[in-house]
Amino acid sequence: MKWEQLLSLKRQGDKGKRLRIEQDDTRLGFEVDYDRIIFSAAFRSLQDKTQVIPLSKTDFVHTRLTHSLEVSVVGRSIGRLVGKKIIEKYPYLKEAHGFHMNDFGAIVAAACLAHDIGNPPFGHSGEKAIGEYFKTGNGQQYKDQLTEKEWQDLIDFEGNANGFSVLTGNRAGIEGGLRISYATLGAFMKYPKESLPKKPTNAIADKKYGFFQQDKPFFKEVAEELGLIPNKSGEDIGYERHPLAYLVEAADDICYTIIDFEDGINLGLVEEDFALEYLIKLVKDSIDSSKYNSLTTKEDRISYLRALAIGSLINDAVRVFIENEEAILQGKFPYALTDKSKYKAQMDDIIKLSVKKIYQSQEVIQKEITGYHIINNLLDKFITAFNNKHEGKMSNYDQLLLKLLPEKYQVEKANLYERLLHISHFISLLTDGNAVLLNKIISSNNS
Repeated sequence: MKWEQLLSLKRQGDKGKRLRIEQDDTRLGFEVDYDRIIFSAAFRSLQDKTQVIPLSKTDFVHTRLTHSLEVSVVGRSIGRLVGKKIIEKYPYLKEAHGFHMNDFGAIVAAACLAHDIGNPPFGHSGEKAIGEYFKTGNGQQYKDQLTEKEWQDLIDFEGNANGFSVLTGNRAGIEGGLRISYATLGAFMKYPKESLPKKPTNAIADKKYGFFQQDKPFFKEVAEELGLIPNKSGEDIGYERHPLAYLVEAADDICYTIIDFEDGINLGLVEEDFALEYLIKLVKDSIDSSKYNSLTTKEDRISYLRALAIGSLINDAVRVFIENEEAILQGKFPYALTDKSKYKAQMDDIIKLSVKKIYQSQEVIQKEITGYHIINNLLDKFITAFNNKHEGKMSNYDQLLLKLLPEKYQVEKANLYERLLHISHFISLLTDGNAVLLNKIISSNNS
């Protein structure tokens, strides 16, 4: 892969290639992507979506929105540091194409900002709830009417693929598209493959899938424009990762490892002594003991350790990327950057403790179960009504129910797969609070 092609500023609807940066005095070309994402309705909805604790009303607990903003800050730092070294290594990128280190930071920051934009309400259990509605719930009835790949899209409903639909919009026929640059879309695409075939592989890019069947033509267009390396043959579509996707993933890994841990400490789910024991291993080379000892509150002490830990992990992610840059460009680096971090053991220890103390806490489990019931009920009611309308057997209840759909979802879908995905997409973009409220409205046992 070639950096000058990977950094394409081409946008959806553009004719021809745009491989040279054309800046103005106020805004970098790729900064437009960040602005368009942050002003989108889908991004705003993240303010009421779960990061760790579903439906939490505690002020200091992170939502998907605050998490995404923090990941974008970390991503910008990693991107700029990597960009500086890449420009130094390949000066023609600046001389012939006008790229700067800040372009790398802007691309990674925008992709990080959008990395959770397709995630359903109630955290990762929301993805599973949608998938299980089709796999084991009433949605099983549609299996024989769909292709294998269409069915796999639904039973393995994936927030990353849903996010690609949100960003590119008009492929799904409902959003209109944000016209994000192909470079940023490439960095966003952590799993550049379709839901099938599933093959036993340890490659990090094969862990999940990155687009729904309805978005396949445009996904392929973006990948080919960027010069991504194909790794599938025949009708199966898959590519090696865009190099900057590794940086987006690293920023996310760093934030959820450290900041979810911080949330657990502030909530009292993890004892402060554990924070000292685990975080001190990450910051022992940079901690100012006198400053730390002068901090009088638990929150201030944890914040100080968190900032130092993130700084250590940022610098190490940059090191791993630069040391493996040539292998990454050749599509021969099947790892996450954190897999090769000198702090991997410490990160694994923190994640293990977080799973035990936070992700499997009674509060999280109880609220995830509530989320399962809500998503299952919403899918069942709206899919039934939407299909009944298409088949011309809509009841008065169905008519009333479909009037609850926002205007942009009031469209005809002749294809069953598109109808099922359309309603799943609608449910996925609800906030936690709106999903709860909508479920109360349509549930027959509510007076």
